[in-house]
Amino acid sequence: MASSSASPASPASPASAVSARLPEFPWDRLEPYKAAAAAHGDGIVDLSVGTPVDPVPELIRQALADAADSPGYPTVWGTAALRDAVTDWCERRLGAAGLAHRNVLPLVGSKEFVAWLPTQLGLGPGDRVAYPRLAYPTYEVGARLARAEPVVYDDPTELDPRGLRLLWLNSPSNPTGRVLDAALLARTVAWAREHGVLLVADECYLELGWETEPVSVLRPDVCGGSYEGVVAVHSLSKRSNLAGYRAAFAVGDEAVLGELLHIRKHGGMMVPAPVQAASVAALGDDAHVARQRERYAARRAALRTALEGRGFRIEHSEASLYLWATRDEPCWDTVGDLSKLGVLVAPGDFYGEAGEQFVRVAFTATDERVAAAVRRLES
Repeated sequence: MASSSASPASPASPASAVSARLPEFPWDRLEPYKAAAAAHGDGIVDLSVGTPVDPVPELIRQALADAADSPGYPTVWGTAALRDAVTDWCERRLGAAGLAHRNVLPLVGSKEFVAWLPTQLGLGPGDRVAYPRLAYPTYEVGARLARAEPVVYDDPTELDPRGLRLLWLNSPSNPTGRVLDAALLARTVAWAREHGVLLVADECYLELGWETEPVSVLRPDVCGGSYEGVVAVHSLSKRSNLAGYRAAFAVGDEAVLGELLHIRKHGGMMVPAPVQAASVAALGDDAHVARQRERYAARRAALRTALEGRGFRIEHSEASLYLWATRDEPCWDTVGDLSKLGVLVAPGDFYGEAGEQFVRVAFTATDERVAAAVRRLES
């Protein structure tokens, strides 16, 4: 009997089965434009990713170095000093009241938390996860990893609450820089509680308000003096230049955070001990945050003036590290046009179809690179 030369089909690996649930990684689509911008004679000015470029403050680096001899395993709940630093900071900077250690969960990065929260909450098929129509892509990714249904909204209180298990708020917004006021936040908290929906507020840009003062859901006039059904997520990446440290924390409902703590005791996700020590130093010092804000404010003003002079309209952008800009044309046309100047920006459709005529312009480049971008935009 003749043997067949055909090879049996290779079954999909478990990993590929999971990745098939996810959208295309948006930044891969930007590579040709990045190459075009890099060909500029004076080099690329990359304003597409909001990654810190300024030095880690010395007191934070020193705290990290002093804790470098940490041979033992850290605990998932972190040190008492870290939990104290978090509660003190939340009361001092956010106006939160009555926080205890049980209201705190240290995190290995806020993006990691966003991506894996639906899975760790036990969400799955038949459950729904809602997030803003223009939003950080990882909210959708987290829903899809858990096999839950992603749902977008314009007004969260107009959502159908049936099957809705997790509601993401993001103020200040990435990408738009929009800030939700206290009255809207309070109304949303009340609606979520009425319908038994967990509300998680991504507040990672909260200390970076420019034209208004962002408000936390932890403030008593927003949450009604109770953290039931409410969690806020914060990061040290932006305000302290610690993106490389993966230092973040969640604060709020003790029942929710206690469940996540129990899961993580089994599954890991322990913040390294030196990073915990560095976080204590970062949270205890406001001076370095004020200095960093001054740097960003100057870069923001220079880029905004240059963009408006080139015919752009800036919408929202009252907070965060981005300018949400448009010339009322397809976003990829704008990306292509600016790449010819050696300036790389993020297309708005990375964040949802509603952004298809906008670009997100980060002001996290160095002073020298921002000045170069301004010269090119004004030419």
